[in-house]
Amino acid sequence: MLKGISPVVSPDLLKTLAEMGHGDEIVISDAHFPGHTFNARTLRADGIGADRLLAGIIPLFELDAYATPVVMMAAVPGDTLDPAVEAKYRKALGYEGTIERMERFAFYERAKKAYAVVVSGETAKYGNIILKKGVTPVA
Repeated sequence: MLKGISPVVSPDLLKTLAEMGHGDEIVISDAHFPGHTFNARTLRADGIGADRLLAGIIPLFELDAYATPVVMMAAVPGDTLDPAVEAKYRKALGYEGTIERMERFAFYERAKKAYAVVVSGETAKYGNIILKKGVTPVA
């Protein structure tokens, strides 16, 4: 264990976050997401809610200031989103900015290009989110 790093951030996830560069994206998916189908660099975080992962990641991860840094999956036509999912993700990230919504299959295509996918234990429908990494500010 390291001081100041959430125990939900595994050593593999910490390494992945450190390897990512400006503009790289990471998908934090729900438990139903076919991560291994779309991305060879897929990590597992079974049993851990996506909001807990986001809260563990965000102190270590600067969001991109030059593009919309947060993307979530849109509902399939005829279906609805639970606004509580976005609310708990915003709270976990401490983020009040714009969240882009992306159609399901477009989201899958973007996941293929992401640096990594983390399949969480999140059971909420449409509980998938992409974070775009920014530049760490100079202290």
